[in-house]
Amino acid sequence: MAICSLLGVDTCKMARPYETGGSPDPMKRSVRTIFTGFAVAMACASSAFAEPPPRPIASFDTAKKIARDTIYVDRRIDLYCGCKFEPTGASGGRIDATECGYQARSNAARGERIEWEHVMPAWFFGHSLACWSHGHDRCVKSDGAAFKGRECCVKVSPKFRKIEADLHNLAPAVGELNGDRSNLPFGQVAGAPRQYGACNFEIGGSPRVTEPPDNVRGDAARIWFYMSETYGVRLSPAMADLLRQWSEDDPVDDWERTRNERVFDAQGNRNPFVQ
Repeated sequence: MAICSLLGVDTCKMARPYETGGSPDPMKRSVRTIFTGFAVAMACASSAFAEPPPRPIASFDTAKKIARDTIYVDRRIDLYCGCKFEPTGASGGRIDATECGYQARSNAARGERIEWEHVMPAWFFGHSLACWSHGHDRCVKSDGAAFKGRECCVKVSPKFRKIEADLHNLAPAVGELNGDRSNLPFGQVAGAPRQYGACNFEIGGSPRVTEPPDNVRGDAARIWFYMSETYGVRLSPAMADLLRQWSEDDPVDDWERTRNERVFDAQGNRNPFVQ
């Protein structure tokens, strides 16, 4: 079962390695088990392999519109700061920071708008593609300059466009936070001062990582597990352990289940780590 392989449960069959270097040692998996016997049994019995959407969204732009107007239609709240927002434009929104206490660090203009964050940043599922690392014959600007990376993959890779538009990996975020995070992974930041007013979102450490608020860590972890299992994004042992702990500390709530069902209605697959 997919959830069992990522959670490191001895009694479940490993279908694919969840970390760089292949299947983990059984004794180490046993030590890392984080659920009680009952929870493990329920998870293994009810889980299934995470699969790509049978009805993938055509583009990231389309996915953003669906996310705002369907998935989050009655929950206009950003993921990290809990700020309310009002829809503006085709897929965006304007932040209301009066209640959430967010304060811009340096980019006040970007901090006024909602952006659609890839909870697992695009680099993690895109950098191994040739269009990202080497470019493509079609990735040439009008002045003859070649380009690569995400821009090139959007242009030439149907595979990348489908992953980029997966609704399970999209969440509304204050624009400044989305920009500051960029492609940073999640992690724990020791002793960092608040950078965004009352918003408990921290960036720091060496190497630099992003630490989200306690109440969304489980949500983020289960999205990363889904992306890892669905698209073959391997997690390091340290990252897998951290995400397992976050998933235990912040269990699935009603909104996460509702979101999961709405994404299923839109693209035809569920996140099996949301039980």
